Parts: sequence; structure tokens; C-alpha cells
Amino acid sequence: MRDFQQIEWDDRTAEDCRAIVRLAVREDFERQHDWTTVALVPADRIGAARFVSRETGVVAGLAAVAVAVEAMQAEIELTPRVEDGDPILSGSVLAELHGNVRDLLSCERILLNLLSRLSGIATQARQYVELVEGTQARIYDTRKTTPGWRRLEKYAVRCGGAYNHRTGLFDAVLIKDNHLAQFAAGGRESENESHCGAGEAVRQARQFLKNSTLAGASDELLVEVEVDTLEQLSDVLSAGPDMVLLDNMSTETLRLAVELRDQLASTVQLEASGGVRLERLSEIAATGVDRISVGALTHAACSLDIGLDWPDA
Repeated sequence: MRDFQQIEWDDRTAEDCRAIVRLAVREDFERQHDWTTVALVPADRIGAARFVSRETGVVAGLAAVAVAVEAMQAEIELTPRVEDGDPILSGSVLAELHGNVRDLLSCERILLNLLSRLSGIATQARQYVELVEGTQARIYDTRKTTPGWRRLEKYAVRCGGAYNHRTGLFDAVLIKDNHLAQFAAGGRESENESHCGAGEAVRQARQFLKNSTLAGASDELLVEVEVDTLEQLSDVLSAGPDMVLLDNMSTETLRLAVELRDQLASTVQLEASGGVRLERLSEIAATGVDRISVGALTHAACSLDIGLDWPDA
């Protein structure tokens, strides 16, 4: 099955993390100092602390913490006790830190913000994944991410066991209702309104990708189209998209959409999207759709409660 790029922790993800850390450092220090720590803690004091989860969940972000420590040039040795993607219980020690106490205190909030935010996303993703077990449906994220954090948040989704939808506008064609409206408007202007439906939009996108000389354009790019009626679905299936996004459909309409797909184009993947809540997830998955995209995985996740404890304090 062809799919979108799945985000792992790689050089690009690490570079995005460094950019976030640079901004976080500017927010906290404004090219000055952590005056509380400098006033109270000797410059040469060495100590140890550890990240401890106050909640049960899934950890994500230890890779980000390691990059942040390096980027901040902190005199801290980080020793993970679990790995990103591991389930954790309340009270679990996630990592131990040893080094300069001034650095430990000054870096604390930046490191915890990274670890807590990403672990919260991974934990919520795992909840959604567990609710569709036993069906063929996969849980996917969306582009509803925090600006600048996209690769990190999508990495956290993967840690939770869900899948990544397109990373950005550059790596797939996704024809949504607003695109179709403008495409139809162009057809009306050219007195070609009968050839400006969703199916024709898919055909034109395919033709463009095949013939374009623009850098990055390729007929290997996935083509997905959004529909909100069964009539539109019937139209687009004959055009051969890789996927069809079924927008805000009732459970019964989703079942009918799966039946129609099975009759007309069994290899096309169907994605349910819009209004997906935890309490409705199982019934959506039971309709036979292949994918369920959930913006809430990233835009509505609560940070996991993680603290920095000092064993000798």
C-alpha cells in the first residue's frame, strides 16, 4: 500500500528541534541570565536529577531532550531509562540527568516543555489506536499542528502507534472542497462547467504531475480528493485517485461509501475525516474505512504531567 512519508527522528527532525530550542532560549534568557539560579547556586556545583512521570501514558521526546541539551551547550549527561514509544506508569523514571546544577535548573523548563508536550501527543495517539484494534482502519494525524513543531509532533504521533498524513503542501496532492470550488469556477468561466467536477479535477492533477517540469512534481506523488456525497464518490472513483477523503459523513453513509468503493474501485483507500471523536471512533472503524484522520491528535492533546525530581533534595 502506498502511503505518505512517515516521520522518524532523523537529521531534519533534529534541526527543527534545534530551531525550537533557539527560540525557547531567547524567550527564557533574552541574552541575559537566569538571575535566580546565578544568585543562589555556586557555578561549580554538581548534582543529579531525573525526569519522573506523574501520569500513565506513552513517552515521546527523549530524543528531543538530547538534542536540546547539546544545542544549549549544557554540562549535563543524560541517561534515558526508557525509549520513545514506551508505555509508562505514574512514577516511572524516564531519564536521569547529571551535571552542572546551574545548567540543570536553567534548562529545566525548556526540556520539560519538549518532553511533556510530545509525550501528551503520543499518549493521546495510543488511545485512538487502541480503539480501532481488530479493524482494518489506521489512525492518521493532520496538518493541524503547532507552527514550527510539525515534524516533532508528527514524530510523537508515530511514537503513539498512529500514522502520519502528508507532512506539508509539497509532498502530496490533496484536492479539497475549496480547490474544487475554484476549479469549478474556472470551468464556468470557460463554458466548460460539465467537465469541472471532482473526478475531472483528479484527472487534471494526474496529467499535470505527469507532464510538469517543475522541480519536485512527479506522478509518484499521492493524489487524494475530498468528497462529501456518495454522488461525488462515484464520480471520483473512476478517475483513479490513491485515496478519497470522506468528509463529515454519517456512519451509515460511510458504510455505503465502502460498499460503493468495493464495487467500483477496490484498490482506492477511503479516509474518514471530520468530527472524529473518541466516543464515535469504534463505529467509524467498523464501517470498513481504511483510514481515519484526526486533527485532535495534535491540536487538542494535553501535555503529560512530567516533573524534574532531585533525589537528594
